[in-house]
Order: sequence, then C-alpha cells, then structure tokens
Amino acid sequence: MCRLFGLHAGRRLVPATFWLLDAPDNLAEQSRRNPDGTGLGAFGANGLPVVHKEPVAAWQDSEFATEAHEVTATTFIAHVRYASTGALDAANTHPFLQDGRIFAHNGVVEGLDALDDRLHELGVANLVGGQTDSERVFALITAAVRARDGDVGAGIVEAIGWLADTVPIYAVNLLLSTATGMWALRYPDTHELYLLDRRKPRDRQLRLRSPRIRAESQHLSAQPSVVFASEPMDGEDWQLIEPGELVHVDADLHIDRRTALPGPPRLLLRPDDLSAKAAASQHA
Repeated sequence: MCRLFGLHAGRRLVPATFWLLDAPDNLAEQSRRNPDGTGLGAFGANGLPVVHKEPVAAWQDSEFATEAHEVTATTFIAHVRYASTGALDAANTHPFLQDGRIFAHNGVVEGLDALDDRLHELGVANLVGGQTDSERVFALITAAVRARDGDVGAGIVEAIGWLADTVPIYAVNLLLSTATGMWALRYPDTHELYLLDRRKPRDRQLRLRSPRIRAESQHLSAQPSVVFASEPMDGEDWQLIEPGELVHVDADLHIDRRTALPGPPRLLLRPDDLSAKAAASQHA
C-alpha cells in the first residue's frame, strides 16, 4: 500500500530530514513490499514548490534507501509508491505538481477512459504527464479548483464527488498542499488516514517513524505543527480521520474537519474486484 505523510508547520520555515525507506532484503518480501517510487515535496522560503522524486523498483537493488533531503519549508508531503497503474518511472512517481500545488494519493480509481474523457472536456488533459490514476485525479481536482476561483476544499469535494458518482473506486486517500495550507481526505473507509495535532509545544524533538517513512526535526520540538500519515508513527496521540472527512489546516494551524462525502462511492470496489497488480499494491 502506498504510504502518505504530510507536515504543516504554519507560517514559519522549519528544517526537517526525511528518509523514505525500504527495510526488508528478503527477495520474497521484496516482490510485494518494495516501493516502486519515493518522493518528497515542499514549499520553501520563496513560497515556491520543490519536488524530489525517484522511481525505485524492487528488482533494481535488494538494499536501498533514497537520498535524505535536508529541506527548509512550511509544508511537506512525502510518498512511497506501490504501483497499481503506470510504469515505474519519474512521470508516475508521487508527489505531483499542478498549478503550484503538491499532491499525493493512496488507493485505486478505475474507469480511466471515462475520467480521461472528463479531463479533455474540462481542458486539463495536458496536465497529465504519466499513466497513473492519481495524476488524473489531481487534474480533475485542479480543474474544479480553477472553476471555483481557487477554493481548494470545494474543488476537492466537487472532483471526488464526480468520481464517486461516475467511476469505480477502491480508495481515494489524498494529501494536497500549498505554501500556506494542507488538505487531507480519507475516502471511503478502505484505508486508514491519521492526524497528529502537535500545535502545543513539546520538550522533545519531532521523531516519527513507521516501517516506510521517517521524519525528524529538532526545531519542531517547540514549534507547533500538524502531521498526517497513512499509519500511526511511534507512540504519539494519532487521531483516525473518519471516512469521507475532509481536513484543512490553514497558515495559522487552525484545523477544520468536516464530513464532505457522507456516503460510499456508487461503484465501490472490493478487493476481489481488483486486478492482481492492483490488489498486490493495496496490501496492508
């Protein structure tokens, strides 16, 4: 299963070190657990997005770790990819960048022909440079945000609502960020997505670790932040986001949580409905 990680530190730039890892070197485990791509997106001092990503396939090396990126930024999105759609190359590696926003996704969306037709109709098919369902979903969101004069939250709800009514969906968990805001959506209840509220300063350094993503920052020990992750990291007080819940964190770290998509997709996919490749990419 693709791993998501997002961190918003408010208006202040903070340095953080990220490791996007593969741990096991057993060949049998590699065939189903090794990441097919790793990436980190952030917004720096000038407010412009920077994306570092690298396609890494299991068969290339039995032991690898992507380069640790020392980045100073206000918001970060990290992603470890397990491919369900598209080749193992940089064009299909998360996070993606459109209209100055950074996006990463966890899940499977089918009906790509219908989605492509919709993107052509909206005039945003040119935003898709790879083959993934994720980049197509992002383009659909971008079109909706443009139509709503830059209202990101409304654009997300409109785009995912169209998907939920039109094409088969297994899961659409997503993170989307600008230099000043971050949005997280869990939809439906297929995969988990968690929020960690660190807005009250703490004495100890931020050190969050899961089997696939690690984040450390000494400066965030006393600096407020909000964190999102596809699985709890260490022993912090993680809160499970509800199915259909859209979370927005603004520049002042105000957290807005609302149920944006109360019902399941009309064409909800079950594990048995997925292709062998897609099913393998969605394992826990």
